[in-house]
Amino acid sequence: MLDQDALSQIRRHLHQIPELALHETQTHAYLQQVIATFPQTWLTIRQLPELPTALLVKVQGRAPKRTIGYRADIDALPVTEDTGLPFSSTHPGIAHACGHDMHMTVALGVLSQFAQHQPEDNLIFFFQPAEEAEYGGKRAYDAGVFTGDWHVDEFYGLHDRPDLPAGAIGCTNGTLFAGTTEINIDFIGQGGHAAFPQNATDAVVAAAYFVTQVQSIISRNVAPTDSAVITLGKLQAGTIRNVIADHARIEGTLRGFTQEAIRFLQQRIRTVAEGVAESCGCQVQVDLNQGGYYPVENDPALTTAFIAYMQAQPNVTFIDTPGVMTGEDFGYLLNKIPGTMFWLGVNDDHELHSAQLAPDEAALSRGVTAITGFLTHRMQA
Repeated sequence: MLDQDALSQIRRHLHQIPELALHETQTHAYLQQVIATFPQTWLTIRQLPELPTALLVKVQGRAPKRTIGYRADIDALPVTEDTGLPFSSTHPGIAHACGHDMHMTVALGVLSQFAQHQPEDNLIFFFQPAEEAEYGGKRAYDAGVFTGDWHVDEFYGLHDRPDLPAGAIGCTNGTLFAGTTEINIDFIGQGGHAAFPQNATDAVVAAAYFVTQVQSIISRNVAPTDSAVITLGKLQAGTIRNVIADHARIEGTLRGFTQEAIRFLQQRIRTVAEGVAESCGCQVQVDLNQGGYYPVENDPALTTAFIAYMQAQPNVTFIDTPGVMTGEDFGYLLNKIPGTMFWLGVNDDHELHSAQLAPDEAALSRGVTAITGFLTHRMQA
């Protein structure tokens, strides 16, 4: 079993070799290296040709009634680390600024426990690439990975959270993370001289109308008791002050707590964009890309059982955590397979994705203990 010192050593090594989505080759190799030190009696390791940096490990149960999946994401962010830690990233411009090094280390700690003490049910550990971009969870599911001998009945996974005490467990019954959609809108008009607007079709005017009209989608289409966000963070148009622009591009994000709401809001964005284009005499191209970033909707029954277990443990600090508007591609797996996502507190003053994020490593052993205990308890149900 991995003690606190071993967990810290693993986490620090992973922290130094962050890699971007679908390029996690060093990370993949190191995960294999660590897992090779565990007893192999009940382990089966699977590589995925369709997702080469992914790694799956099956632990054969002694009397399985179900197969429980546990997911840990392994990619990093294009962020230049600014922590001053002696084990800072050695890859320029890339850092584990979202704490996926913590996620992997906790998963390895849990796996090491069950490699030495055979579980009752089957366990499948999914070390998943491409969470931050390129939706690795969807890629794996759509490739049929979780079928046949690798079928998963229920899935669990965590995300670290800086504003919770180290080792605390946070969860809610409902949506924990919003689903997200990338918004890309191109208005195409007819350029011309600023002095002769009658001979042109101004893409800037169309874009301005769209930006204004979109603000009413949430306020007039979403109930005040529900939650959704549309943010348009980028607008580019024109080349010089006295030329009417023939093209304007708007980029933004849509976030909502249910897939039904997201689909409705996607259609409203299309309708508004097409209406503005027609009224302004422009053409419009609307690209709404959700990929695998569905809402993380926790299964009611499984999450009720998870919360009840954590609340009953004297050595676990459980905190009820309402849903937030950040995205997570674990939502796609939970859309297909029932399960629960939860927070692991890491006690830091910096936000996720911050260049200064420095999780408290005390969370590692506490997280391993809490999750191992829950999975053991779940197998007795």
